[in-house]
Amino acid sequence: MDVQHAPRASTESRAVHGSARLQGRWLLLARIIWIAVVVLIMALFVASIPAFIATLNTACTAGACHLFFAPYTVKQIQTAGFSLNFYLTYLYTLQVIFWLAFLTIGAVIFWLKSDDFMAFYTSFALVAFAMAFNNGSFLALLPAWWLPIQTLAFFGSVCFGTFFYLFPNGRFVPRWTGWLVVGWVVYSVVNYFFPNSPLGKSWLIKLLFLCLLVSLLVAQVYRYRRISSQLERQQTKWVSFGVSIGLVGFSLVIVLYYSNLLLSIFQFGPRYDLIAGTAVYVFMLFIPLSIAFAILRSRLWEIDIIINRTLVYGALTVILTGVYLGLVIGLQALLRGVINQDSSMVIVISTLAIAALFQPLRRLIQQSIDRRFYRRKYDAAKIMAAFSARLRSEVDLDQLREELLAAVQETMQLVHISLWLRPPAPNRKDPPTSRPM
Repeated sequence: MDVQHAPRASTESRAVHGSARLQGRWLLLARIIWIAVVVLIMALFVASIPAFIATLNTACTAGACHLFFAPYTVKQIQTAGFSLNFYLTYLYTLQVIFWLAFLTIGAVIFWLKSDDFMAFYTSFALVAFAMAFNNGSFLALLPAWWLPIQTLAFFGSVCFGTFFYLFPNGRFVPRWTGWLVVGWVVYSVVNYFFPNSPLGKSWLIKLLFLCLLVSLLVAQVYRYRRISSQLERQQTKWVSFGVSIGLVGFSLVIVLYYSNLLLSIFQFGPRYDLIAGTAVYVFMLFIPLSIAFAILRSRLWEIDIIINRTLVYGALTVILTGVYLGLVIGLQALLRGVINQDSSMVIVISTLAIAALFQPLRRLIQQSIDRRFYRRKYDAAKIMAAFSARLRSEVDLDQLREELLAAVQETMQLVHISLWLRPPAPNRKDPPTSRPM
């Protein structure tokens, strides 16, 4: 029996699969440029080591230390329980590890797929962006290298910004986004070469940067909904996931840092800055890792499970934390006024309540997220559960066949379905028996 349906209209035919290939002289030139940039960055890194060692002996002698993050005096650093050498070495090592992570990921992409334009462009953007992110630290150590440092930071900013107009197939989509590269060039020139100019300090350059960020989001949403193939959508999910984790984590650290600073809840100092700085770098590493998975097309379809679990357990953590704090505050007020118990009983009761709520709340959140964001999967699961229930009591073969075809069609949305039933084997005659002579 065949069940046929007319194919639905799709924009898949407009998708451009794969990116351009670099060949011949262009491939050789691209590799030479990439190696030259990496060699220059390595030279800056090597030159920064003796400059940093010299800084350990002279830093903070004039009062506050302005080398990396917030300025602190030697007395403030020692009061926090750190020696000056440990404090500065930790900050320097943290930034070196961050840069090496970007370099390593970019080098792996370059080594495996340097002949692919999009992969090469991504590799170059990652390597240069690490310099753009940490250019202030290198400038503090190597002020005489101002021009090469800022030039590398300029290319890192432009390449990483325009990366989202090109990803994942290496073509500008929509086509007008190609003109926005000029905006990134203008912003990066002002930001890295003329930061103290009137334009660099004006609200116009900040507004330009905000508009460019919005255009990145618009371009990726348009490409995902109208142009991308199924494979390209999985690549986009990986990058979106990594960028979201990186930016959300970065923003959360900054918000907590400055909100606490305003409210004066904690006493700020070098110890708090080390924790905040480490958290920022860890969150930012999600960006190159997700890009590497997308470009190398490694386990692309696992991103759906990762996003699902992140949504479920992220929402569960936020809700349970709110419930726990509410119970602690509410029960402390209640028990203190009624039976005059101490806070240890409140903590025990709140913990038991959270343990009891965990599984029911997780299932509820899972169903809500599946129903809202994974509707096709959610409907398919319901259809298969209903079909399994009917299968236990159905004995009519023709009716069972109809229900099977209907269930497959509703869950998989196929254009054509065929079901072939093997006819029963004919009855074989018993072999002749031998008669005794």
